[in-house]
Amino acid sequence: MTGTARAGVAIAGAAESDLGVTGRSILGLQAQAISRALEDAGLTLADVDGLATTGVSRFSATQVADYLGLRPAWTDSTFAGGSAFEMYVARAAQAIEAGQCSTVVISYASNQRSARSRSLAGVVEAHTPEAQFETPYGPLYPISYYAMAAQRYLHRYSGSREALAEVAVAAREWALLNPAAFRHGAGPLTAADVLAAPMVSTPLTTADCCLVTDGGGAVVLTSLERARDLPKPPVRVLGYGERTTNTSMTAVDDLTVTGAVESGRAAFAMAGLTPADVDVAEVYDSFTITVVLTLEALGFCGRGEALDWIAGGRIRPGGDFPLDTSGGGLSYCHPGQYGVLLLVEAVRQLRGECGARQVPGAEIALAHGTGGILSTHATVLLGVDR
Repeated sequence: MTGTARAGVAIAGAAESDLGVTGRSILGLQAQAISRALEDAGLTLADVDGLATTGVSRFSATQVADYLGLRPAWTDSTFAGGSAFEMYVARAAQAIEAGQCSTVVISYASNQRSARSRSLAGVVEAHTPEAQFETPYGPLYPISYYAMAAQRYLHRYSGSREALAEVAVAAREWALLNPAAFRHGAGPLTAADVLAAPMVSTPLTTADCCLVTDGGGAVVLTSLERARDLPKPPVRVLGYGERTTNTSMTAVDDLTVTGAVESGRAAFAMAGLTPADVDVAEVYDSFTITVVLTLEALGFCGRGEALDWIAGGRIRPGGDFPLDTSGGGLSYCHPGQYGVLLLVEAVRQLRGECGARQVPGAEIALAHGTGGILSTHATVLLGVDR
């Protein structure tokens, strides 16, 4: 997908549900996120005729629509892991432009921490072809797979675990500026702290891994023309791209190169932008290695250069490349699929609503989701309305 930037659709509302340990149901958190996002947009449920969501049940969009009393003209419940919500932005924009619907809510929520539903067991479905090759080794899902990518990356490029730890250290610095972050009161993190944390799957420790929390979020999309009449400044959808690459790692030729290469290339081409135009980036940080691979794939630096590129505080508050400004999945919130919260933070940054963590003068934001085990990749570029 390349070509002219799509300037006719905007995000008009964005909000989180309660986060952390909520004791609420999945549908309760979904309703909370959606109602808050609609209020932020100055709209109501009666305005919604499109819905995209996943992670609720077998028929997620149907379930949420029924719970909220909606009869949408358009739905999407594509399950692609953490990148699904950036994919939904593309499909929602296309549906709005095609006249299938006028107002789309993209939402997600999980109560995985309260419900203690997160498990590292039962990872490879027995009927799949890769099971015979992977199950005998007892991999933890998905940590062992990302750990293999990290091990290969550090070996190939002579990188150190200390350098990789900078991703987690920077995320914590941002979280300390975000009162909603799960680790807001935990204090600073050092590279030594990351390395000293319990090892989960070599070379990744618990501090290299995302949080396990409740939470969720929602964004509201409509036409740019209509969004201009609503209370908040519209955030334009400038470009998007996606790529699906692999279901497992059995047949992956190179663990250090991801489908973000193609998804990013398509998004930048559609928007008529380059990586140098991005003022703030919200990149899926399921693990520290995810960020490193994604930054290289999106073209912010060359292959094998990311660890040096992020050193010296570049991605911390005050650095010249603001990254994961909410604190990310590593220190802010990670309810199982984090992609919708990348969009929420990107919108807030472009509106200038982020308080102590606000990036001055931010006009272009990138949100990039990664799903599965480096399996699905989706990039969205957003911009202020000028």
